[in-house]
Amino acid sequence: MAEAEQDAGLPRHIAIIMDGNRRWAVDRGEPLLAGHRAGIDTVRMVLRTCRDLGIQVLTLYAFSTENWKRPLAEVEGLWALVLDVLRHDLPEIMANGVRVRVIGGRDRLPLAVREAVRQAERRTARNDRLLLVLALNYGARQEIVDAVRGIARSVRAGRIQPDDIDADTVASFLSTAGIPDPDLVIRTSGELRVSNFLLWQIAYSEFWVTDTRWPQFQREELLAALEAYRARERRFGGSGGMR
Repeated sequence: MAEAEQDAGLPRHIAIIMDGNRRWAVDRGEPLLAGHRAGIDTVRMVLRTCRDLGIQVLTLYAFSTENWKRPLAEVEGLWALVLDVLRHDLPEIMANGVRVRVIGGRDRLPLAVREAVRQAERRTARNDRLLLVLALNYGARQEIVDAVRGIARSVRAGRIQPDDIDADTVASFLSTAGIPDPDLVIRTSGELRVSNFLLWQIAYSEFWVTDTRWPQFQREELLAALEAYRARERRFGGSGGMR
């Protein structure tokens, strides 16, 4: 993936836990799906802003493995919205050089969504301005289990020796293989947890949390998160400037 021009102080990869759609709707006395629809406009704003700033990777936690526990009408409505976005927004995505990649278990996706995902990935495969990673039916624990199974099969086949397995080996079997780990994780709606999101990849990510519901998250707040990130000293376990 070609690198876009970017301020050296900005994160290369931003991952976002988009929380608060349902609470936004409840606060306004509207149906739950109204919150999810409103959240799509925020997705578009964030995508355009990251593209303009030269961010290389944007990962959005769109549907978790736990979200299947929600009421059937809400789940079906969510997949209908995902399908509509994949179809409706693809021309703009193509025009702006955005590449789409989906992580998560595809076998459980509705057939129409699965096909729309395949088309979006195929049509955007050569775009290199920004990589948009959509986590659909994604759970980090399951991702790690799948990676362990893949490594075990490779060991059994003689392709890998057990003593040669290291962190890079594990990373190469994750669904995010080849993607740099997130530098910054943003979570909206004030929750202080990671919710089974990129557990391996966020080991050294910076976190920025806001009480703002996702549909109300504005460009100014995204820029504030980036300024806060810019001001931090990332030590990756070292002492940094401490004496």
